[in-house]
Amino acid sequence: MPFPPTAVVLLGASMSTQDSDIVIRIENVSKHYQMGDTLVKALDDVSVQIQRGELLSIMGPSGSGKSTLMAILGCLDGPTNGSYWLDGDYVHLLKDDRLADIRGRKIGFVFQQFNLLPRTSALDNAMLPLYYNGVSGKQRRDRAMQALELVGLSDRWHHRPNELSGGQQQRVAIARSLVNNPAILLADEPTGALDSRTGKEIMELFKRLHDERGITVCIVTHDSGVARQTNRIVHIRDGKIDKDERL
Repeated sequence: MPFPPTAVVLLGASMSTQDSDIVIRIENVSKHYQMGDTLVKALDDVSVQIQRGELLSIMGPSGSGKSTLMAILGCLDGPTNGSYWLDGDYVHLLKDDRLADIRGRKIGFVFQQFNLLPRTSALDNAMLPLYYNGVSGKQRRDRAMQALELVGLSDRWHHRPNELSGGQQQRVAIARSLVNNPAILLADEPTGALDSRTGKEIMELFKRLHDERGITVCIVTHDSGVARQTNRIVHIRDGKIDKDERL
């Protein structure tokens, strides 16, 4: 399974959209909601660039705008204003079917709740995104087994979620997120449902995927302990970038 090369993140820089090292570029993005007579600015003029191979966290308290930012980065929602390029595609004006196609091919998601199918094996769960992309049966199995091996679960491929620990279930979810070789892996509070020891193991896995494979990982979290295990923290508050911290 091929993986992208290691690189760094640049925040708020002005670079060509043709730069192949840039995975994500958003410029002057805002997201507004109307709640009765009140206009809520969930995001307010945010600009971010992420290059291939970065291990990055987006950190902020509840209501800061970090979940809204992740939804836009993950093509789950669109901005009210501003521009967004994902792996060279200008995505924020695309129609839903085209957006879903790009999202399925270029973004791997890991959530706080593992979202595994309860009656299917770890292997079948890991293969699931490949069904939607029309990958053939043998190739599906081979790629899913490679991903499970990458997260240390090749010997548990036949187990169902209820036969796995919480940490193992999250590893299956990470394997599932990797099988399409996405441009970026977005993790939303990936340790939030785990005890501290298991959460540390999952963060070690993300760091290993970054260090050894150069996989681009963006972790959205409110936990400073999680954020400080990444190479850079983008702090968001009141819908704006509050601080950009390189560790």
